[in-house]
Amino acid sequence: MSRPAVEVADILRAQGNRFLDRYEKGFDFQQLKAFRAIQRCRTAALGGHIDACPRCGYQAAISYNSCRNRHCPKCQAQARDHWVAARERDLLSTDYFHVVFTVPHELNVLALDNQRLFYDLLFNASAQTMLEVAADPKHLGAEIGLISILHTWGQNLLLHPHVHCVIPAGGLSPDHDRWVRPRYPFFLPVKILSRVFRGKFCAGLKRLYRRQKLRCAGPAATLADARQFRQLLRRLHRQDWVVYAKPAFGGPVQVLRYLGRYTHRVAISNHRLLAFDGEHVTFRWKDYAHGSKQRKMTLLGTEFLRRFFLHVLPKGFVRIRHFGYLANSRRAATLPLCRRLSAISTSEAPTPPSAGEGPTTWHCPRCGAAMVVADRLTAAEASRCGYFDSS
Repeated sequence: MSRPAVEVADILRAQGNRFLDRYEKGFDFQQLKAFRAIQRCRTAALGGHIDACPRCGYQAAISYNSCRNRHCPKCQAQARDHWVAARERDLLSTDYFHVVFTVPHELNVLALDNQRLFYDLLFNASAQTMLEVAADPKHLGAEIGLISILHTWGQNLLLHPHVHCVIPAGGLSPDHDRWVRPRYPFFLPVKILSRVFRGKFCAGLKRLYRRQKLRCAGPAATLADARQFRQLLRRLHRQDWVVYAKPAFGGPVQVLRYLGRYTHRVAISNHRLLAFDGEHVTFRWKDYAHGSKQRKMTLLGTEFLRRFFLHVLPKGFVRIRHFGYLANSRRAATLPLCRRLSAISTSEAPTPPSAGEGPTTWHCPRCGAAMVVADRLTAAEASRCGYFDSS
């Protein structure tokens, strides 16, 4: 992939001080930490290293170190490759479904000041909805497993919390004696999922509010009034909540490619950025409300950064979670059984999935051997060596 014309880090270096002058009072520590990390990523400020070929002795120019912040657009490829490679052993030789749960935009004001509580509730309400509806004999009558991935942004970078669920096609019968295959082309009925999800999420919000755990300040200040909060929930109960499902999209190889696209995304990739003139940022976005048309949007640099940093997650918050028989505490015991029963139900032997070449390794341009780190440099040493960005 070619190097992008402009990067988020370029906008930070040009507009960062102006942005902080305006928004730093509303910044939390994690946002400020991400700001500093992205700003210094792959610059002399983080030090560097020199790679060499152990076979022919070729030595590369200095490469500046990555910040490794999970919100940095330049630092996710390696983390994604390692995560996807580790998931190979968890995949079943069956088709997979993709279901997306979205909360109404009226709740965004609560998400802003209650990130950890709000996103935990989104994970749990969506997962319990899937598990409960799947367990109902009227729909599937089986125990399922799923991987849930949190995204908090829309294509325009505004807040849009939603969870992507990846689910193997089928589940374990209640007696764990056979593999139950889905009877619907979209795995489970979307309207039923929507209603159950709405009920579980609203019940969870009521619980948090009653226990005085929800912070109602800023744009959500009116919801500190219990009557206003109840009115909001009544309005939301009258709405159809958006649950989107796709037909089965293939087996293990396809799901690995899918996971590679979704698991380690940040709010916007550098390759969606089209131009930056020092004041305005232009980027490409997909308008899902109008037939997924490709459009361009231009924002002031400070507004672009404000939207970008809306999506910095709390410290230690896990944005990829496993539920059902794929839960971390259970999958070592249940996956072999699922693999055996699902193979029997399709009359096929399990096929080991392949992620392709695995994590990227830099190879010597002369002889093709894998390069190794020959020397590490401090920030002071790297700054004396001149600028080279290895991205």
